[in-house]
Amino acid sequence: MRPILTDGNLSSRELDRSVISNQQITARSVIYLTQFGNASSLYLSGGIFLERVLSPVERRNAILDMSRLGESLAVEEIAGRFGVSRETVRRDLARLDDAGLLRRVHGGAVVPRPGNEPPFQERQKLNMEAKRRIGLTAAGLFQPGDSVMIDTGSTTEQFAIALAAKTDITVITNSNRIATSISAGAGQNRIFVLGGAFRGDSGQILGSLCIEQLAHFNADHVVLGVGALGADGRVMDYDVDEASLARAMIARARTVTILADRSKFDRQALITVCRFEAVTRLVTDLAPSGELAEMLTSSRVAVIVASAED
Repeated sequence: MRPILTDGNLSSRELDRSVISNQQITARSVIYLTQFGNASSLYLSGGIFLERVLSPVERRNAILDMSRLGESLAVEEIAGRFGVSRETVRRDLARLDDAGLLRRVHGGAVVPRPGNEPPFQERQKLNMEAKRRIGLTAAGLFQPGDSVMIDTGSTTEQFAIALAAKTDITVITNSNRIATSISAGAGQNRIFVLGGAFRGDSGQILGSLCIEQLAHFNADHVVLGVGALGADGRVMDYDVDEASLARAMIARARTVTILADRSKFDRQALITVCRFEAVTRLVTDLAPSGELAEMLTSSRVAVIVASAED
């Protein structure tokens, strides 16, 4: 979502009288434009101008945008903002809470505190359509003859499923699930599975033995899932061993591709993996905005947004 200024006169069903008089938006008023596919809505702090009624999915995405801006997530505020009932807002917040994107509290919701990540089995169920589109778009970036390191993650698993259709790709991974997905595809690809300490819940291998084996490989690319992308220019994760492996993979590859859906934006996690300067490109489901977008641009990270038609 990006801030824009307008000097035109736009009527509104609900406007903040402390900012706007005579139901007109002036050049001093900052409006936020959120795009959902080919449709859009305009809304601003204290009021809303809708070109059309938002669908439930679009409304929940707009609520997440409000959370990133630090705006009130009180039920009454959201209901008035979007012209829906309090019961509808409560259902929206329940869905976002179930997805781990917000945490419900009495009278509204808050942004979850950093430091913990849902179990892997739960993460596999979150934002699956966005992860599928990200994985499909990312797979299109690689060609026959490429060598690719892939770490364990719910989004990188979707990437592996799409990559399996290609031929003559060499894959180095610490994930049994990813290795199985690549081998089950129609393409003829080589797979190297790193050895070490096995974690049954996520099907991944970690630890010092795993990292030592990476020294034998020099890959063209590394594709990583991450826990958080901070506006301070840090790529972060929640697990020390996973972050260590990611850093080792980055050191052994020429390009670094990060796969992250919008829920990872403007968040903090326990461990820093790298700075944005080490990242070649980010594949996501929504273009970042604000300070995060500025930091990505200044760090020369190419941002690739997966289209809804993928």
